[in-house]
Amino acid sequence: MGGRIKVQGGRPLYGRAQVPPAKNSVLPLLAASVLCGSPAALLGPPRLSDVEDCLAILRAAGCQARWQGPNLLAGGPPSRCRLPQAQAGRMRASILFAAPVLARLGRVETWLPGGCRIGSRPVDWHLSALEQMGARVCQVGQRLVLSAPSGLHGACLSLPGPSVGATETALLAGCAARGRTVVENAALEPEILDLAQFLNRCGGCVEGAGTSRIVIEGGRRLHGTAYRPMPDRIFASTLACAVASARGRVTIAGCSPGLYAPVLDVLEQAGCWVLRGAGWASVGRAGPLRGVGLLETGVYPGLATDAAPLVAAALLSARGQTVLVDHVFEARFGCAGGFEAMGAAVSVRGRTLHIHGGRPLHGADVTAGDLRGGAALVVAALGARGSSRIAGREYIARGYGGLEEMLRSLGARIG
Repeated sequence: MGGRIKVQGGRPLYGRAQVPPAKNSVLPLLAASVLCGSPAALLGPPRLSDVEDCLAILRAAGCQARWQGPNLLAGGPPSRCRLPQAQAGRMRASILFAAPVLARLGRVETWLPGGCRIGSRPVDWHLSALEQMGARVCQVGQRLVLSAPSGLHGACLSLPGPSVGATETALLAGCAARGRTVVENAALEPEILDLAQFLNRCGGCVEGAGTSRIVIEGGRRLHGTAYRPMPDRIFASTLACAVASARGRVTIAGCSPGLYAPVLDVLEQAGCWVLRGAGWASVGRAGPLRGVGLLETGVYPGLATDAAPLVAAALLSARGQTVLVDHVFEARFGCAGGFEAMGAAVSVRGRTLHIHGGRPLHGADVTAGDLRGGAALVVAALGARGSSRIAGREYIARGYGGLEEMLRSLGARIG
């Protein structure tokens, strides 16, 4: 899974690319499958290391988890409450398995989650929600033990902030709890709506997903269903930024442009042309780009934090300045050192990346330190003169299945 990605830059991209289902939706759906009385079938999910880690967690809990051709059969009742440290400890989404296993067995033993080194990712909001619903939490070092021998009960939860993960935990716990659960200050991201739709297809009752107030009628028997996860808006954003970096024209199919509208708007402002249709967008660039001034990430429908380094990579050589502020993770721009190695004039101050544009990029040997930062280095390398090698391929493999093959089909020299 390790190794380097080699990119020969300076080749424009042309063609059509189909966006796969979203990693950030597939992982909570796999956690939700634990609540089902029979396994669920997820249609066409990407084959990623994070997905394989989730399957290992399901198997350790005694659930089904296997590939059937391009689809996944996963879930069903768990029989074991101890989740594996290796997988749970290196993936942020592992905390999502705590609520469903706890609800099913009355106890779960897991580990503080890991993930990319982009800043602190506390789970206290997840744990606080579960405590309000009747769980007892014990932490010893990195180990977490949650118990609820009498089961979970509904509660009125007011989240301290619109956290996607904490909202997902509340949804999963609420469906399994007795009575009604109300989630105030819920996250608005489309992945929340996708999870709610899946739970409702399985027999749950979730209303208000996609708004700041979600109401869940718990205690219903859930069953497996066949479900296609939503398209990956960050993958689509990556392709759009790759075209902006390398030049060319690509139609990005299978993903509503509204899901990643802030990225398309920024690229259009920078000098790309963008056509939008029902379920597709065409992005093209022929001439030079210009800086766009101040950009800030925010909760949906704002600019996604995951897209921030990708947008930065696309604008490294733009004439004029761009300033990117990430309000979610304090170390989001760890890829800045790689940008500098390619010749970009950038600086990082706290959560802010300053791009002093106008310099052409050249190939370099760089290292990915996180998932989206690694993808951003690939985007930058596509627009650089000469050859680049990006170490840390394993980070990129956590969130992108078939990215290299797709870029090659569009004319990139990458492997």
